[in-house]
Amino acid sequence: MPEDTQILLSPERAADRMDLGRSKIFELMAAGELESVLIGRSRRIPLDALRAYVERLRADQSNAGA
Repeated sequence: MPEDTQILLSPERAADRMDLGRSKIFELMAAGELESVLIGRSRRIPLDALRAYVERLRADQSNAGA
């Protein structure tokens, strides 16, 4: 499945997409900064949650610079 159509990402794939380490993704999830869902024993991150996180970062940085 092409990445643009994949709606749920493993923490490893989310880390790859964001060019971050896997541990940073788990840290963001634990802090409640990055939404995730549990399916059985597997943790997955909705693609729109990644986009929302990046948008919050951009908004926070824009507000800090204003």
